[in-house]
Amino acid sequence: MTTTMTHAELEKLSNLPRGREMIVSKKISFDAAHYLPNYAGKCSQMHGHHWVVELGVKGFVGEDGMVIDFTTLKNFLSQIKANLDHYLLNDTIPNPTAENVALYIKVKYYQQDWGFKEVQLAFIKVWETEDSCCTLEVPSKI
Repeated sequence: MTTTMTHAELEKLSNLPRGREMIVSKKISFDAAHYLPNYAGKCSQMHGHHWVVELGVKGFVGEDGMVIDFTTLKNFLSQIKANLDHYLLNDTIPNPTAENVALYIKVKYYQQDWGFKEVQLAFIKVWETEDSCCTLEVPSKI
């Protein structure tokens, strides 16, 4: 059973989060190969993964009801994808563990002006497989 909200109820609800701090995130996925040169196991051989990256930013909900436009996050992550999708990660990231891929994305985030002036990086998650993930938490700036 679906209940439709009245315009007044929706307007009241949309006014609630303004000024509240929230985390907004966006995911991308790409396919890439890598090998781990410092690893004594089968992962030292070249192999591929379907990688998933999630980037979260923290900020205050503005008058428009958003922390940040998802399109802004998408544009940044599209550049990351363009640099890594269907490439050998070792050509870009030395020892490309999930942890080092997260650090690479953090560096790229801070190197560019992507329109994130009102938000700060909260976390980067990198899935190497569907059940293996690295989370890089970024402490709030004081």
